[in-house]
Amino acid sequence: MKDQKETTTRQNTQPVSQPPRRRVLRGLAQAASVALLGLCAGAAPAAGDAAPSSSFPDRPIRLLIPFPAGGSTDPVARLIAQKLNEAWGQPVVVDNRPGGNTVIGTQALAKAPADGYTLLLTASTHVINALLMPKLPYDSEKDFAPVATLYRSEFLLVTHPSLPARTLQELIAQAKAQPGRINYAISGAGNANQLAGELFNMEAGVKLTAVPYKGGGPAINDLLGGQVQAMFSVPVSVIGHVKTGKLRALAYTGDTPLAALPEVPTFAQAGLPSFDMKSWTGILAPAGTPAPVVAKLTAEIGRILAMPDVKAHLDAQGQVPFYQDPAQFTALMRSDREKFGRIIRAANITME
Repeated sequence: MKDQKETTTRQNTQPVSQPPRRRVLRGLAQAASVALLGLCAGAAPAAGDAAPSSSFPDRPIRLLIPFPAGGSTDPVARLIAQKLNEAWGQPVVVDNRPGGNTVIGTQALAKAPADGYTLLLTASTHVINALLMPKLPYDSEKDFAPVATLYRSEFLLVTHPSLPARTLQELIAQAKAQPGRINYAISGAGNANQLAGELFNMEAGVKLTAVPYKGGGPAINDLLGGQVQAMFSVPVSVIGHVKTGKLRALAYTGDTPLAALPEVPTFAQAGLPSFDMKSWTGILAPAGTPAPVVAKLTAEIGRILAMPDVKAHLDAQGQVPFYQDPAQFTALMRSDREKFGRIIRAANITME
């Protein structure tokens, strides 16, 4: 009986028959493949999914500026960069890429990855270039995703004190009496201040002559020296000279007088309500940037522009806080293409 019991026990404790080693390895490999495919599927969210923005930004952002360092856009760019850094804890590096009337910096954005980590601070020049340069190395509409506008720059019509005219109406009368004799400086052919001058010619029925310079700095220097008599300038570049009497401000394109120069009338108050020229500054991303990333950038920029210290900074520079979301920004650029196109055709403006 004892032998029989031991035999039975040994039979009950024998290991179950196992498949050959090759079959075990094959099964493990198949299971691993299925698991890996599942992980990959989960790691690639569908277009429009909110996942791309959940960790954005997790590394530094580069903000391209297609203008020279030290220009009127630099202080705002660096202020926005600082505020984004404070909000997200990631550095925002301001990278000046001047040249080609903003083409060089804009082309750098067009070639950048569409991930939200490279942005461009641009201006109305972006629209004007597309009207004057048929062979741009990018498509000004299709290659970019509007993020938000930042501020609007109105124009001051300033003159050298040697010019007898002390009011806008006196300037118009003098220009009509001396067609083509009054010169106005422009910071490059085809820039927004040239379009302002040509629109003024059309609306006032006069003929001021544009004198192009390689940038706003040289243009203002010659205006201060009396080599040219007038200029349509963004306020930040000339406010100081107006306050010291080196230049005379005749009118402002804003809807209300400029806070920094409240004594200067608007064009409407000065008797030319049909003259309306404004320049904007905004931020673009490469086309194809995920919508949730653009939305996150847009929302944060809107929050920053509402900050009292940011508004105070813009006001002091004669810049008007001007926030528009991507849809509004797109509509603005389309409207400007039509408006600027009419001025360019009527004045026969070409890019030299």
